[in-house]
Amino acid sequence: MSENTTMTGQRWVAFGPAGALGSIHRTDSGFLLRMLDGTEEREYPTLEVAKSALHATLPAGSDWPEYREH
Repeated sequence: MSENTTMTGQRWVAFGPAGALGSIHRTDSGFLLRMLDGTEEREYPTLEVAKSALHATLPAGSDWPEYREH
């Protein structure tokens, strides 16, 4: 993440069967994905791309997470 990136306060938390998986935060330049296990923090251009990237980090065959805006 760039030092110049500003969070806007809008965020979504991804939930799977075992609980929270990660979060997506709107920034001034896109959407920052943060995995709860600390393995990933990357910025994506759209919310849908960030959601897809989070799903791609899950084991093969995992269901699509439920995303709740907070």
